[in-house]
Amino acid sequence: MEALLDYFENIPPAFRATLLIGGLVFFWILEGTLPLFAFQYKKVRHAGLNLFFTLTTVIIGFGLAGVLLWASDFASSNKFGLLYIVEMPLWLQVVVGVLLLDLIGAYLVHWTEHKVKWMWKFHLVHHSDTTVDVTTGLRHHPGETVFRICFTIMAVVIVGAPMGTVMLYQSLSVLFAHITHANVRVPKSVDRMLSYVFVTPLMHKVHHHYTQPLTDTNYGNIFSIWDRIFGTFAEVEDTKTLKYGIDTHMDATEHDALGNLLAIPFQKYRPPQGAKFGENEETHSQTRSQLPETETPPDKCLF
Repeated sequence: MEALLDYFENIPPAFRATLLIGGLVFFWILEGTLPLFAFQYKKVRHAGLNLFFTLTTVIIGFGLAGVLLWASDFASSNKFGLLYIVEMPLWLQVVVGVLLLDLIGAYLVHWTEHKVKWMWKFHLVHHSDTTVDVTTGLRHHPGETVFRICFTIMAVVIVGAPMGTVMLYQSLSVLFAHITHANVRVPKSVDRMLSYVFVTPLMHKVHHHYTQPLTDTNYGNIFSIWDRIFGTFAEVEDTKTLKYGIDTHMDATEHDALGNLLAIPFQKYRPPQGAKFGENEETHSQTRSQLPETETPPDKCLF
């Protein structure tokens, strides 16, 4: 375990690049052979748009890397954080550390983005993608990237995670972003079994349905246990009922144009169905859901 942590603490840039780019290429190819939805779209153009946001995420991440490193060094050197309340063997400390980083740095910030209007306006750029594939995983507005990293830094301080654990978590986070967004067909029985612990492709695709209440479910990134514990887990029996995007931005001139995507957080707010943040906001059950039969997918589903 010490060797693993030492490796991730001094993780080679080539490994991180391979994980990001190699994962995109691998699932890009897999989507062509085992697609979940048979999208009729310009795949290369779609990828180019989303990869622009991937590039901004990488640039901002490198820009704030020093703050993240300082936070980790401060917490671990001063034995400050939740990991030091109870003495644990190293392997358990790593497991608990990754779990807590996922809770605060992924689930909590994601849940908050859906509950705070100004944060939602940044986050809906991610939700506006009507053809979710592996490139969607890092389609985040630069503004959202900043406060996501801020939550990660906060998580590192609260948890007291050493840098090796932080880099292990971030590597897993990138991997799961690829896996859960890829337009790949997975056996339903396997997906459901794995979803008791991990966020799975079909589980996360429910989150990308274009209307509430499903939009406001399945916030997890790596571990699904947080959604199950906090009552935000949902699933659909028939994948064909899913329709990607967000109902306020279904026009291609809005969700498929770079200039507009960058401007969305600064435009006048439009409440989606269910009056999210509206005066008459409805509450919805976030348990197992089944959509009305009138809903149809954007393209043919091959599941």
